[in-house]
Amino acid sequence: MDILIVEDEPEIAQLIQLSLEKEGFSCRVSRDGINALRIFQEQQPDLIILDLMIPGLDGLEVCARMRQKPGVKDPYILMLTAKGEEIDRVIGLSTGADDYMVKPFSPRELIARVRALLRRSLRQGGQNQVNRTQHFLVDIEQRTASRQLNSQPPEVMDLTTLEFNLLSTFITNPGRVWNRTQLIDKLWGDDFFGDERVVDTHVARLRKKIEPDPANPTFIKTVVGVGYKFEDSPVA
Repeated sequence: MDILIVEDEPEIAQLIQLSLEKEGFSCRVSRDGINALRIFQEQQPDLIILDLMIPGLDGLEVCARMRQKPGVKDPYILMLTAKGEEIDRVIGLSTGADDYMVKPFSPRELIARVRALLRRSLRQGGQNQVNRTQHFLVDIEQRTASRQLNSQPPEVMDLTTLEFNLLSTFITNPGRVWNRTQLIDKLWGDDFFGDERVVDTHVARLRKKIEPDPANPTFIKTVVGVGYKFEDSPVA
């Protein structure tokens, strides 16, 4: 697995690199945001460890740009920063980060989180590879999703890996009510380290891409006090 480390403090960057390479990962290091975007396009890493406070472009802007143009791979992003306030975590996750660690950190915990992110996958079991509803088609094997509203032609949706997995979970279980814990177990697995509210952030991001009006969702409904459910008529 290829990992891009974006960190401007040499000692921290070296600590992260040595820790990961000891575990068998291949690493590259960038000291600033502009160079990180260049490496991101050239290298197509599997995971990015991204410091929030870096020169050139800050981590939030770098994360947002990477999510706008994911390239062949859609890497997981672990945001690493000295800021620990809740608002900073929320902002970081809302720009597309998958997890968040606060400095100072334990190299052992960092490695555990990296491994947890790279193990994220949709555990399909006996699910169909192609799932259709009245307005959506999700091909799990090809990793593609499309939407067709009213009489408009089908539109291929540009989803991140986690957004695709979340939509696949919803569409293969229409009408089921999911709480945060169940969605975390389905998408992240037992070794999830983050805040449960990360689910709300990713649901909000998915709504922006699939809902005609994200403020008044038609498909992903909130079940107050419980969680979320997906509503759309299945197609045989």
